[in-house]
Amino acid sequence: MTSALAAFAHHALAFLLVAVLLTEMVLLKHELTLQTARSILRMDAIYGICAGCLVIVGLIRVFHTEKGSAYYFSSGPFIAKIGLFVMVGLLSIYPTSQYLSWRKALAAGTVPTLDAQRARRMRIVIHIELTLLFIMMLCAALMARGVAMIR
Repeated sequence: MTSALAAFAHHALAFLLVAVLLTEMVLLKHELTLQTARSILRMDAIYGICAGCLVIVGLIRVFHTEKGSAYYFSSGPFIAKIGLFVMVGLLSIYPTSQYLSWRKALAAGTVPTLDAQRARRMRIVIHIELTLLFIMMLCAALMARGVAMIR
């Protein structure tokens, strides 16, 4: 039962991560207002919490469920999945740093400055993050079926 709940939590968190990124991308497509800037900052905070929880639940699954860590660490797709997750995390630094720079303006009740070129770059980074997350889903499916086990 614990294994099933951990799997459910892991999948739910992964879908939430995708939903939050999609929300950020949509909000960045329009002119920035005080309300959208605050929403983006909230979404990014949820993104960080979600990513952290995803790591914790993932570690629980690796070290405390029936397959065991030996299974996971001998799986090429698992290792690729971890590498992709790290890449997504590194990519997320750029938009997060931009959002955090808005805090002073938001505290003053003013709309942060966001030029079209920077907004476009941030959307591109989010597109790349989403693409990598979908590739991670492929890795997860391959891993669960024992494809590309390292011997």
